[in-house]
Amino acid sequence: MHRFGLTGLALLLGLATSVGAQEIGGMYQVEGTNLDGSRYSGTARIDITSSTTCRIHWDTGTSSSGICMINQNAFAAAYAFENGTIGLVVYELMRDGTLDGVWTIADTAGAGTETLTPLQ
Repeated sequence: MHRFGLTGLALLLGLATSVGAQEIGGMYQVEGTNLDGSRYSGTARIDITSSTTCRIHWDTGTSSSGICMINQNAFAAAYAFENGTIGLVVYELMRDGTLDGVWTIADTAGAGTETLTPLQ
């Protein structure tokens, strides 16, 4: 009985923290801070392309697009701004579906923050 209880608990925890790509696709509200600490907001769209990969597009006053990858509760994206500048963002997928992340731009010191909240 004890062995079954631990196995069941492990399975339940695994299901609770592992979200499939299909569940992550859609529109999100964006709230973030720039490298200088100023705030920004807007929307983002995630389009699923496979069980582990996707495309992402942000509209936050500037437009950027990129590719993304999902691995359990980790979500990462490489993106490019319209001017060709490259960036990287790493999110943690929270239990409520929110993506909580940090980002940076190539050859630039510092990091910004960003939260994507699913739009219903």
